[in-house]
Amino acid sequence: MINKMVYRIIALVLLLFTQFLYATEVFQWTDAQGQHHYSDKKQKNASVYKLTESFSYYKVKKVYDGDTVLLMDGRKIRLLGINTPEIEHSNQATQAGGDSARKWLTLQLLDSKIRLEFDQQKRDKYKRHLAHIFTEQGVHINYELVRLGFASTSIFPPNLKYVPEFLVAEQAAEAKHLGIWGYADYQTKLTGELNNNNKRGWQRIVGHVTGIKHTRKSSYLKLSHNFDVRIKKEHQQYFDKLELLKGKKLEVRGWVHKYKNGFSMLVKHPGAIKILD
Repeated sequence: MINKMVYRIIALVLLLFTQFLYATEVFQWTDAQGQHHYSDKKQKNASVYKLTESFSYYKVKKVYDGDTVLLMDGRKIRLLGINTPEIEHSNQATQAGGDSARKWLTLQLLDSKIRLEFDQQKRDKYKRHLAHIFTEQGVHINYELVRLGFASTSIFPPNLKYVPEFLVAEQAAEAKHLGIWGYADYQTKLTGELNNNNKRGWQRIVGHVTGIKHTRKSSYLKLSHNFDVRIKKEHQQYFDKLELLKGKKLEVRGWVHKYKNGFSMLVKHPGAIKILD
């Protein structure tokens, strides 16, 4: 004869199966006698019962560089939240640390499968799929690249998943001079040191905010006569009051572009700015 516990298990399985089919929520609660109850209707003091998530794993066909891979199904995956130095391709020379990042990533993914975890935006302007990747053992590859100094944090709102963890890992790697943080190529430059010959690639620029200009589309932090930091209006929601930065000494991280008679850096998140005093 089937006992009450077995009946409960059968009932729960049927309920969860029904929940799956009709995409309704299942609620759980415990009564005064310590008995667990489940229902598809909201009850007092009940919480949503979360099903264990199942994952699909994919085989990696090719590692392009430290932050881009190709899956066997043909999808090109760009790792979210990070940036590794470039490797040699077309007119691009290998940047310091680029080959090391690709070698490490290749070793991690050799003869293994990965699962994908997406954020708000699924693709970039190059039609690459944007994702965090995890091994079958649960290793977060994006995070490990930052933690070990192979990558810097690169934040593109609204994709903000794991940003706090990445920034903490980046700070620790920088303090230990791991990977890119030990290369002369990625040491800070004063704004006055920037020129057309040394502006290429990911940069760390230091200067004092001498003024702030607001336009209809963007705000500009003036760090010198030939360099400013541009923050688009759509990204200003992530920053505290910009006026508080006036007079502060900053280090800004990103890519430098020619702008009028000088240079500019587009910053999308305060994680790319370090206040030095």
